[in-house]
Amino acid sequence: MRCPFCNNIDSKVVDSRMTQDGRAIRRRRECLKCKERFTTYERIEEFQPMVVKKDGRREPFDRKKVVEGILKACEKRPISINQIDSFVSELEKEIQEKGEREISSQFIGERVMEKLRDWDDVAYVRFASVYKQFKDLSEFMAQLQELLQNRSTTNSPNLSSKKKEKGNDN
Repeated sequence: MRCPFCNNIDSKVVDSRMTQDGRAIRRRRECLKCKERFTTYERIEEFQPMVVKKDGRREPFDRKKVVEGILKACEKRPISINQIDSFVSELEKEIQEKGEREISSQFIGERVMEKLRDWDDVAYVRFASVYKQFKDLSEFMAQLQELLQNRSTTNSPNLSSKKKEKGNDN
């Protein structure tokens, strides 16, 4: 494994642990040259379907792209990297269990939006604004109104916890 600090290829494993979901092994390594420590993850290479984009292009499913998109939406929001990683692992497993050679980007985007809607309204709106490519302010406002309407008709954990927080501030 190449050291990210000095590019040396000799390192030793100082600790190995299974990840929470048991689908990967986390290895803590130490470079034998510069003595810096770094972490690597070992996963089983599983068949990854092709993602069919809106414009018809096809590209291999890329876990990293999904994580990066969610991270952007969750920037400065109370969502942990562990929550994101766990969700993406679930999504990846769901995709693989479907056993299909191709999966639409719409399926992935909708699943991400569902999860973000459960986690955090702001992260949801951020992701939706990029994913749905709103053409103007009226489309954006319509999405916000739909979100507010859904929040007022359902007793969601997000809404009830916000009410409790406001109640505690008085």
